[in-house]
Amino acid sequence: MQNMEVERVFIGAGCNRVVNNVSWGASGLVSFGAQNAVAIFCPKTAQILTTLPGHKASVNCTLWLPNSKFAFKAKQLEQHLLLSGDAEGVIILWEYSLVDAKWRYVLQVPQVHKKGVTCITAIMVSQQEAVFASASSDGTVNVCEVVFPSTHGGDCKLSCSDSLFVGQKPMVALSLAELPGNSKQLVLAMGGLDNKIHLYCGERNGKFLRACELKAHTDWIRSLDLSLPVYVNGETSLLLVSSSQDKGIRIWKMTLQDSSASNKKQQTSLASYIKGPVLVAGSSSYQISMESLLIGHEDWVYSVEWQPPSTSSVEGIEGFQPQSILSASMDKTMLIWQPEKTTGIWMNVVTVGELSHCALGFYGGHWSPNADSILAHGYGGSFHLWKNVGIEYDDWKPQKVPSGHFAAVSDIAWARCGEYMMSVSHDQTTRVFAPWLNNTSIENEESWHEIARPQVHGHDINCVTVIKGKGNHRFVGGADEKVARVFESPLSFLKTLSHVTSDNSSFSADIQADVQILGANMSALGLSQKPIYVQAASTPIDRSNTEGFDTLETVPEAVPVVLTEPPIEEQLAWHTLWPESHKLYGHGNELFSLCCDHDGKLVASSCKAQSAPVAEIWLWQVGSWKSVGRLRSHSLTVTQMEFSHDNQYLLAVSRDRHFSVFQINHKGTDEIDYQLVAKQEAHKRIIWSCSWNPFGHEFATGSRDKTVKIWAVGTETSVKLLLTLPPFKSSVTALSWLSLDNHSNRGLLAVGMENGLIELWNLNSRGGDGHLSVQNASPAVKFDPFLCHVSTVQRLSWRNPQKSEDSETVQLASCGADHCVRIFRVNVT
Repeated sequence: MQNMEVERVFIGAGCNRVVNNVSWGASGLVSFGAQNAVAIFCPKTAQILTTLPGHKASVNCTLWLPNSKFAFKAKQLEQHLLLSGDAEGVIILWEYSLVDAKWRYVLQVPQVHKKGVTCITAIMVSQQEAVFASASSDGTVNVCEVVFPSTHGGDCKLSCSDSLFVGQKPMVALSLAELPGNSKQLVLAMGGLDNKIHLYCGERNGKFLRACELKAHTDWIRSLDLSLPVYVNGETSLLLVSSSQDKGIRIWKMTLQDSSASNKKQQTSLASYIKGPVLVAGSSSYQISMESLLIGHEDWVYSVEWQPPSTSSVEGIEGFQPQSILSASMDKTMLIWQPEKTTGIWMNVVTVGELSHCALGFYGGHWSPNADSILAHGYGGSFHLWKNVGIEYDDWKPQKVPSGHFAAVSDIAWARCGEYMMSVSHDQTTRVFAPWLNNTSIENEESWHEIARPQVHGHDINCVTVIKGKGNHRFVGGADEKVARVFESPLSFLKTLSHVTSDNSSFSADIQADVQILGANMSALGLSQKPIYVQAASTPIDRSNTEGFDTLETVPEAVPVVLTEPPIEEQLAWHTLWPESHKLYGHGNELFSLCCDHDGKLVASSCKAQSAPVAEIWLWQVGSWKSVGRLRSHSLTVTQMEFSHDNQYLLAVSRDRHFSVFQINHKGTDEIDYQLVAKQEAHKRIIWSCSWNPFGHEFATGSRDKTVKIWAVGTETSVKLLLTLPPFKSSVTALSWLSLDNHSNRGLLAVGMENGLIELWNLNSRGGDGHLSVQNASPAVKFDPFLCHVSTVQRLSWRNPQKSEDSETVQLASCGADHCVRIFRVNVT
């Protein structure tokens, strides 16, 4: 058992809602911040490959060295670097090896900002060297030089060359470039809260001096990008594109002045009629003029980016700059701008965007290294990817992307047969993740995707339980409100699920025949979801008479469809809702935890509490949804509950450091008999979690006091402490018990901690009297930190708590405060 292997199956996570958070590298991979983790995803497979632990605060920006702009310089590179900056001003350098796809933490940049990092920009000055600059809310901009390792596993050399104080109004946009005709000189453009673009010049490892400033925008500057040198009509110039909260995009031209021809009469062209300042750098000078003003967005323009040059040389110039700009805005659109061939006037040639009313706009847009795809990240933590699939003319089609929660994930639950996993979060959504059999790949392997979003709510959701037993799929969710809500699967989801899973056994046609609801519609306030009936869906709704119908309150109709491939964000956010069938009223405060028994007959619920009457556990009968019991034992919030495998006992643990065991007896159809059989102060601090042995009456409790204790309910319904595991390094916040062998009572206990790490422990019985076995425990495996969460593990759950005889692997799901849902495969042979 000591040679257990753990591998990552799936990570679901949303992107932090900040500008400059996403970077598309020359390696083809995309980096983004997910709470305190740096997440890496592969656009080809739409899967998150890994998360990098190291930051203690939320990650604000990431940047690949080289990114897609410098892919033409990265042909021979075996190691790529990644920079990530967080909300406390820390910048970390990571190394990614293309050869073995391994990640390595390299170093923390020694010059730490005093406040959050707002932007990082970089240029590759040679195949092995890069210069990067970082801006922060503390009003400083730091410039550093980094030398790539010359050999595999070699050291990176990093030196900080300058730190500029830019004043009380911090900079939020930066861009670096080498000045054409003077390769030693660099230009650094910065923009921010004072509406001006500031240009600084300096040598690679020297000091940067302020050269000039450009005034034209009337609001904060949000994004800047300097092009590679442009050679047109014998002129050498550099183009700078800027975007602002004034909804406009401006293109500036910096033309190298020919010193010998300075006395020649200047030709006046339309483009250069607005003469700007002259930038002097060393022995060269550059005339700046405003080339163009692009008007097309209806809201703040958060990002602009030049199209990266192709990796092969064009017209004999390596790094030929294409005349094409991508812009992304809060108006939910991304535009591609190009100059018209004859007049040279910049026009919008491609528009892509989200039409759903729930997306609140884009925080940034990025080109792929070969410029055939564009990626946006939005307000809802979501990604949106379009690929140009046209051959003779442009045809941009939406593509699959990874998705996930954009706030702490509070609870997870497996479907009754493990077909899918459901998660709820403080981002106010409930999501369903399932393995989608991938027919395109050779191995026919399954890849996990989000396939539905049953609830989009107006309150943070704290807990969820899936109803076991026969009939349609149902779940109960509890949010920061006093009612629990019951949801039932619509027909569109059942049919989608039969596409997803290879066997149709669990979806008999009779269940589908009974379900008369096709999907659900969001209500105007976003709290209750109304059913769409099968018959109603076929008749169009007459919307001509809109009297007494406030247009602001109207929400577009959902169109539930059967999905034949993993859905994109627009479908998920809108067309995959489940109808709400019941509300369970009773609790006096916000709901905190829920659980269901193994027959699907009872649901138990608890709420946040500071007194014994409020801390009561309510029992609800599934089906009639009547309240059939109120169990009083605890004086503070009950943090987790679980029914024993035979539904004989209900275990509850609480903030008051006690656990309670209730005996539950069913008397007839409607009546429940219950009594408290044991209550004990089990730990010195809050008890966060509990888990029953799937075959016995032993259970585990985990607490903030960093201990896990194993208990057993005896024949006289007394509870006895069997053993205490050695203390852990951090608070224990999640437990889940897996039975490996029914006969010998061998088990595996998954332990999740506040620091994000997960461990597995072997639990073996030895001797004992059959009922009350004495356990001995030994550590089985500690998960690699690169596999684990980067902050508190909120819940752990085995896909099937009882391992089948013939399978060698089991799957464990986890969710955490780092916005991630994870699934691991554990080889237990």
